[in-house]
Amino acid sequence: MVMEGADRARELEVFSTIARTGSFSAAGRALGLTPSAVSRTIDRIEARLGVRLLIRTTRALTLTAEGQAYLGAARRILADLDEAERVIADQGAPRGRLRVSAAFSHGRLCIVPLLGDFAHRYPHILIDISLTDTVVDVAAGQADVAIRFGPLADSALTARRLGETGRSVVASPAYLQRHGTPRVPEDLLQHNCLNFNFRRAEPVWPFRREGRDYALAVTGTIEANSGETLGQLAADGVGIARVGNFGVVDELASGRLVPLLEDFNPGDVEPIHAVFVGGANMPARVRVFVDYLAERLR
Repeated sequence: MVMEGADRARELEVFSTIARTGSFSAAGRALGLTPSAVSRTIDRIEARLGVRLLIRTTRALTLTAEGQAYLGAARRILADLDEAERVIADQGAPRGRLRVSAAFSHGRLCIVPLLGDFAHRYPHILIDISLTDTVVDVAAGQADVAIRFGPLADSALTARRLGETGRSVVASPAYLQRHGTPRVPEDLLQHNCLNFNFRRAEPVWPFRREGRDYALAVTGTIEANSGETLGQLAADGVGIARVGNFGVVDELASGRLVPLLEDFNPGDVEPIHAVFVGGANMPARVRVFVDYLAERLR
């Protein structure tokens, strides 16, 4: 007689639980079965296979070689069933932990303010966000979604464009009143220019004159790893900074910062992407979060 799949899976669960707990009675308690029901299940498996899987004595329960092989197969099959159910559940109602990695400044200013509304829309998703300027390895499972700036390296990951940001040279009116306003890029050589300190930062600021791009090396008294920090220092009158526009929107709107040398701005624009592991088995929580960011950030 061919058994139903659910019955066969139940047998595997019973056998695996016996091996884990070490007795029929303990397995029965774990599964809500009587010891006699557990015993009948093992008898049925052994009769169907024609081999002994367990050696039972009054003192101990031992797996035979066939029992060890059957246990390995049972555990693999049960794990596959659990994984299949998890994947199907994820593709249905979005739920589970969603690990998000974002650069500190952009995350604090642009991503974090959206999380409350997203959590209200999807209350079964647990948002686990890390703000760091370190590039995490999404392919290795360090995050489910990472927000990246600039050109992307070739990889097996999927990328969804969320928008773009330009850069501007900015200073406070108070600083300019004390030190004068630069009219051409070369005037910056006489000013306190605030720079990034991480290795991937360009040691020069790019400009464009009469259609030709060129770079100017600038120096200053403070370096930082955050555009938000540099923008704050510039707004406080410490010096001149070249930062992403997203980080100084409020300061520019309020007049605490003013743009400089706009006629020489090279128009360099950095694309912003959400990077994640795509494919048919992509969890619904990842899909809805990326869709949400694309909707709100454009």
